[in-house]
Amino acid sequence: MSTEQNPEEFYKNLRAQLYETASWPSEYLYKFIVKTNTDGISKVENLFDNMGAVIKTNASKNGKYTSVSIHVLMKDPDAVISKYKDVAENVDDVISL
Repeated sequence: MSTEQNPEEFYKNLRAQLYETASWPSEYLYKFIVKTNTDGISKVENLFDNMGAVIKTNASKNGKYTSVSIHVLMKDPDAVISKYKDVAENVDDVISL
């Protein structure tokens, strides 16, 4: 998310882009970066539990950070945005890509 844009404006634009670029329901790829030595990885994974998500993790070269990629079938853009908000509210120091 751009630091110059307020979150609601960002999500409004994202919602419009998602409606324009995909037919729903659709598979969506989430990408997050979390610190490796925290429980952030498990928190992110738990937020996608029981959704049929395919989750892959990859530690950075120095091992300080871990990328978490999640492929999951989402109902619509509002569901995609809701999940981004869940992660932001429940995982400390997470970066959404």
